Amino acid sequence: MEFSFTSVLFYVFAAIMVLASLRVITTKNPVHAALFLVLAFFNAAGIWLLLKAEFLAIVLVLVYVGAVMVLFLFVVMMLDINIDKMREGFWGYLPVASSIGAVIVLEMAAVLYRAYKQTALSAEAAALNIGGTKELGLLIYTKYIYGFEIAAVILLVAIIAAVALTLRKRKDTKAIDPGLAVRVKRNDRLRIVKMDAVNQRAIDAANAEKAAAAAAAVPKEAP
Repeated sequence: MEFSFTSVLFYVFAAIMVLASLRVITTKNPVHAALFLVLAFFNAAGIWLLLKAEFLAIVLVLVYVGAVMVLFLFVVMMLDINIDKMREGFWGYLPVASSIGAVIVLEMAAVLYRAYKQTALSAEAAALNIGGTKELGLLIYTKYIYGFEIAAVILLVAIIAAVALTLRKRKDTKAIDPGLAVRVKRNDRLRIVKMDAVNQRAIDAANAEKAAAAAAAVPKEAP
């Protein structure tokens, strides 16, 4: 069985993607898990490029790696996650997770075996079946417009929830409420008080006269 350079690249990308996916669920550090997921996305984009689906590869890198995963990475870094508490009871869920994973593997194997038994398509035909930018745009904004909008709303809610988790009130910091600052009025900022004019020299002279009169009123002691 002869292997072409494209086949070698496919197996390399696939192997790295599988290893990175395993590290996503096995690593203890959530930041490392997010970085391994970025690596898996890059290798998936490489496989899309081998299938001549450049648009899907670029979207995978720009949207998921460049926007979504970077945002989630910052959120994970800002959250104070108790890793030990999250790891409690991990082995208790292993049988259920293993059974679900086995079912998924069997289903995918059945689909791939059926496709393998059929006549193999050429690279040009496979690229035509995947579709380019124009074909994807027509399908997304016509046939799948509602699903596309629902997915956009779900992603927006997820991003807002991730940002809201980082908002914490700390007692050792000072902060200004922007809402109160906007609603403040002029009279709340400045108050003008009218006062009578004061002649400091006259007050000092009067105080001196009172002091002299008090000193004169004190009787002198006899010698």
